[in-house]
Amino acid sequence: MDIPTWERELAEQGYHAVCGVDEVGRGPLAGPVVCAAVIMPLDEAHLVKGVDDSKKLSAKKREQLAEEIKKTARAYAIAEVDAETVDRINILQATRLCMKQAIQSLQVPADMVLVDGNMTLDITIPQRSIVKGDANVYSIGAASILAKVYRDALMKQFAEVYPEYAFASNVGYGTKEHIQAIREVGICKIHRKTFVKNYWDGRERP
Repeated sequence: MDIPTWERELAEQGYHAVCGVDEVGRGPLAGPVVCAAVIMPLDEAHLVKGVDDSKKLSAKKREQLAEEIKKTARAYAIAEVDAETVDRINILQATRLCMKQAIQSLQVPADMVLVDGNMTLDITIPQRSIVKGDANVYSIGAASILAKVYRDALMKQFAEVYPEYAFASNVGYGTKEHIQAIREVGICKIHRKTFVKNYWDGRERP
């Protein structure tokens, strides 16, 4: 998915700052939800080859592409919404908020937003929701890569603070090892309390 087909079609309709936006981290038991917004150049000379849904790429390939995307993008921004907010407003609303924050942080204002999935954002900019956009839309794929690389690195940092939960390998998802740690030592500050109710006895790690 190296060709910005959607973006070029929209450019022909008069949209010249088409932004792709995607999230990472809706499902984990711990850590923030992270969103990236990206406006990519559309000329052949600046196309980044290999952009795809971040889940389909190896960690090494994602990191390589993330650096290329950052160097090439006309604008990009990454936002995160923490576990406490996820608990307070629910994961869907937290994701919508996170996407909005990423879009609003772009140094080049977007004139069209392409959103992965089927959600609608609380923004005044024209938008289109595209199911499986991360696998089919160039700028959304780029956004998915930036968000994934950023969040994985963040969870590795948390792993150093909270080594019991193996965040470096599970990045907050509910693996057997992670759930066992919650049962043994309780939760830490980055856990989503609304996500761990089935495994948690109320204890909080010091």
